[in-house]
Amino acid sequence: MLIDDEPAQRRLVSALAARAGWRTLFANDGEMAMAMLGTQDGMRLDAIVIDQWSPEYQPAELIREIRVQRPALPILILTAHNSVAVAVDAMRAGATDYLSKPIAPDRLLAALNATLSDGADAGELRPLTEKISAPLAFEEIVGSAPLFRAALAVAAKAARARVPVLIEGESGVGKDVMARAIHAASPRFRQQMVTVNCGAIPPNLVESELFGHERGAFTGAFDRHVGRFVTADMGTLFLDEVSELPLDAQVKLLRVLQDGEVQPIGARMPSHVDVRVIAATNKTLADEVEAGRFREDLYYRLNVVQVTVPPLRERGGDVPALSRHLLARIAGQPGLRSLGITAEALALLMQHDWPGNVRQLQNALFRAAVLCEGDALTPQDFPQIAAQITARRTGGRTVSQVSHQDAAGVTLFEEDGHVRALTDIEADVIRLAIGHYRGRMTEVARRLGIGRSTLYRKLAELGIESAA
Repeated sequence: MLIDDEPAQRRLVSALAARAGWRTLFANDGEMAMAMLGTQDGMRLDAIVIDQWSPEYQPAELIREIRVQRPALPILILTAHNSVAVAVDAMRAGATDYLSKPIAPDRLLAALNATLSDGADAGELRPLTEKISAPLAFEEIVGSAPLFRAALAVAAKAARARVPVLIEGESGVGKDVMARAIHAASPRFRQQMVTVNCGAIPPNLVESELFGHERGAFTGAFDRHVGRFVTADMGTLFLDEVSELPLDAQVKLLRVLQDGEVQPIGARMPSHVDVRVIAATNKTLADEVEAGRFREDLYYRLNVVQVTVPPLRERGGDVPALSRHLLARIAGQPGLRSLGITAEALALLMQHDWPGNVRQLQNALFRAAVLCEGDALTPQDFPQIAAQITARRTGGRTVSQVSHQDAAGVTLFEEDGHVRALTDIEADVIRLAIGHYRGRMTEVARRLGIGRSTLYRKLAELGIESAA
């Protein structure tokens, strides 16, 4: 369900979602959305997407109302404001994920598909990595593993030169952090670094985005567009996910690297640019060349200096230092505070293999920091990580599958066939929740969709001990 009253935004989101087989229901506002939850289609929903500016309701209030009706239904927030404060409010209200507009197709589909997945990064707020993006110098980048230090040494040496740099590594290892450090240490640091996510641009718009176009160059070209190469003149252009470039765009990119000239679509004459190119990919570009998906001559042009960033699972000893460093950066965001982390929590984090790498670690810490009520993070603040570790040890069965399989249910009928009194059923549900969440009353109240004061009042009224 998409809760939004903008027709253009509706068409965009539903068209993007349809690529992955999603069918979209529409609600103009929160009131309509709440009414639709009880319909036949509403009962079959797999996810809800809320535009931040839903009329009649503040997003956090609407999220809380949905959580009361459908506690397990994933909720994604769209907002035009790239604000960590919005993410904090949304998470505290129960949001599952947070996306900024304009919406990148791959981000939206990844977030939607994650709601159906029991995978390692399900439930993580992936886009938040970009919200805490202050650049780091090489000496500030945390990591002592030999392979990682070797990669840093190569990058630092290449920073002073004008040559292109190719950064390879899995998603989330910090390729963008490495690229920003290279730019900051280069003679071009006073100029801007322009970033282009090649995988998020439709193939038919790649050339226009990179090289620009003149007015009337093609149908729909109502104005002149300055390409990213011209924007980055005298600075650095960071081509993220460069392996996703179409072959025809690769030809023009090769020409720019060879001659330093950019010719916008429809332009009669090329213009000269002085741009340092840093490219990154989560694939092995040599394999892409072998498969015919990437031009060999462009590969050698980009791969003058190669930096390979190892995944976090190969440098598990860096997890404690990284966690403390990331928590210090998270504490500087609006609405958050400084937190410590216990040795037991660090031991838990070191047991995880982190398929989402540093980005997943940062997002797990962000989620824990938002919801933590104490002064330090403990293992109880990382239930998803603990569940993933348990699932790996139990052959793929998640914690919820293990614990719920033999859990006692709540009896609805008396032995004579009549329905039990509502107060008796409510007492059983509260006892079950207290046992399931091991007496953590804040979590019990949140999962039951009531306030803590209401929970304690019900305990007194129903004669339930908090240690039930």
